[in-house]
Amino acid sequence: MTHPGKRIRQAREGVDHVKLYPLNEAVQLIKERAKAKFDETIEVAMNLGVDPKHSDQQVRGVVNLPNGSGRSARVAVFAKGAKADEARAAGADVVGAEDLVEKVTAGDIDFDRCIATPDMMPLVGRLGKVLGPRGLMPNPKVGTVTNDLLAAIKAQKGGAVEFRVEKAGIVQAGVGKASFSAEQLAQNIRAFADAVAKSKPQGVKGSFIKRVAISSTMGPGVRIEPSSLFGG
Repeated sequence: MTHPGKRIRQAREGVDHVKLYPLNEAVQLIKERAKAKFDETIEVAMNLGVDPKHSDQQVRGVVNLPNGSGRSARVAVFAKGAKADEARAAGADVVGAEDLVEKVTAGDIDFDRCIATPDMMPLVGRLGKVLGPRGLMPNPKVGTVTNDLLAAIKAQKGGAVEFRVEKAGIVQAGVGKASFSAEQLAQNIRAFADAVAKSKPQGVKGSFIKRVAISSTMGPGVRIEPSSLFGG
């Protein structure tokens, strides 16, 4: 049995792993313990009262974090002609059509987000087995199949965060960096929680948001009192 190192033990000190902390207090605890030599990502995980095995209990969406996510994603756009020029002008890192399909099919995926114009979807649809498992498949429900490329690229490069429930009924995402102020992180977490809450499937009865915790990349998890996510 391996024992946690000194830094990890110190980070855990002062954190009650059973207690449910108000959001602002939880954020402060996480920030104080993010001592790595790099700017740690702050992540939120939410256990939901759904069974993802049922098609009518899927939870998926996108939220624009008010203070950004802290990282600028590389964005690929499937587009032709004037729309391809528009994508490049808007700051897309990779733009193409048939040539980009060939590149992706060959396993050359050098981007973090993917957008497509609607007319490109018959072509992009062939990439479902490649892009789907990576969470990169363009989808109109999350704003990545659109003709408004300027807005889509801006959102994907900045604070747009997609979420999708996993097999265990959990949604999780990075919602900022340790260098963010406590208020910025709290605002981002509230925005994320609000978007998840609004995505509650109609058929789900009872409590939807069961448990919530936040952590930094190298730090301990801190549980949050769910009601504190929706006040103030």
